[in-house]
Amino acid sequence: MDITEVRVKLMENSEDRLRAFCSITFDSCFVIRDLKIIDGTNGPFVAMPSRKLTGHCNRCGHKNYLRAPFCNQCGTKQRGGSGDNDGPQKLYADVAHPINSECREQIQRHVIEEFELELQRAQQPGYRSRYDDDFDSEDVAAAAAPQATELPAKLPPPAPHFHQRPSGEASSQRGGNDNDDSFGAGVF
Repeated sequence: MDITEVRVKLMENSEDRLRAFCSITFDSCFVIRDLKIIDGTNGPFVAMPSRKLTGHCNRCGHKNYLRAPFCNQCGTKQRGGSGDNDGPQKLYADVAHPINSECREQIQRHVIEEFELELQRAQQPGYRSRYDDDFDSEDVAAAAAPQATELPAKLPPPAPHFHQRPSGEASSQRGGNDNDDSFGAGVF
């Protein structure tokens, strides 16, 4: 499995340790978004995408984030913790993550290299991040496009929402007035 693309979006005015978001593409067919590049004590590192964990209210059963002081649904005060005082409670869970250290190191190496290149590109005039661009390559888009069909240069305007009955056809409207073009005409 190869990492075929890495896209980085720099966080310029971030006051915390978050330096950038990035997305990685494997084998030109699978994308993982929202990896974070964070300043660590030994330099930048890659954090996998994660979601905040939830628990259920004891009174109404509604989902709430862990450590929420009150239920968002019924307002009941939530318990302070799970009863484990052995260590800190886990608040986030990875959505996607590497299974072994070799894969983690490969991801880390590719992402940090691209991050450093993106920092250099950001110094150039007219810089624009590719992070939010579509992930479709031109080759894939060209292969998916119909070859023999040509679209007209300009499509005609859409027809009005009501239709005209052919002359002589009976009307099902109350009163039988076919020429009534007012709003709601022909509804009944």
